[in-house]
Amino acid sequence: MLRGLDADRDEALECIGIFPGRCKALIASKRVIFRVMLPIRFLAGWIDLRPDLRNFGYTHLKAIAETSMRTAGTECFRLPPLILHPFSTSEDTSVLMESSRASLALQGFLPRDATPLEDLDRQLLRGRYAELRMLFYIGKDITRWTDQCTETVRAYEDFICRCIRPETFAVLLIRHTPAPVRLKLEAWGVLDFTALFRRAFALHAVFQELPTVDLLSPDFLRRYHPYLDQWYESRLKEFVFENPTPNQFVFDLYASGEYTSMLEESWGSSDA
Repeated sequence: MLRGLDADRDEALECIGIFPGRCKALIASKRVIFRVMLPIRFLAGWIDLRPDLRNFGYTHLKAIAETSMRTAGTECFRLPPLILHPFSTSEDTSVLMESSRASLALQGFLPRDATPLEDLDRQLLRGRYAELRMLFYIGKDITRWTDQCTETVRAYEDFICRCIRPETFAVLLIRHTPAPVRLKLEAWGVLDFTALFRRAFALHAVFQELPTVDLLSPDFLRRYHPYLDQWYESRLKEFVFENPTPNQFVFDLYASGEYTSMLEESWGSSDA
């Protein structure tokens, strides 16, 4: 048996633990839920701004894109929007599905027929690297956003001499996700977004450039989830920073294509 293939059952069946989608197939004999990673299209640049999403939680565009940052009411400070950019290819969905099936077969939850263990392991590792690639680019967007939030907030006198750092806003995103952002993520099919953002932020904190697959050990690829979770906790322990409180900050979330279309519509309306 290849080393690492006896990984924790829940971890192995969760595909990647970051994009549990809308499709859930119950494997009754093992009493395990296999959560398929289907709704990655919104981050892969495949979103077409469907009519049902176009009006989802939008405020007036100029209030978001063209005005200066401001406090909302007496306590809630409006931050820059978090914009997630395209990062994957059209092949990623099939790669991830093949990896998920290989993981199930290696764990004995699906028949592997005559497929050699080595071939299944290669499929698994290929999918795990695709997952890391997506996490890396999500982390890049999150890191850019936390830096921008830090710069914006520090410019206000109410936050002078307060220990505001990028970690402040990582904690906000992960632990105190504003309700409109949470609802939008759920509408996109991203249910376990706390794990997604936690691991993405941690990965980009370690790697400033995406390492090639040959630089990562197979054992790490098979079980990278706990490593990223520990990296995130270590990052928080390494720095002294002010923890945000619920409802202290508010921000909006957009896919980059969605945000660009909003800008174009706004400019068209202003020219009319």
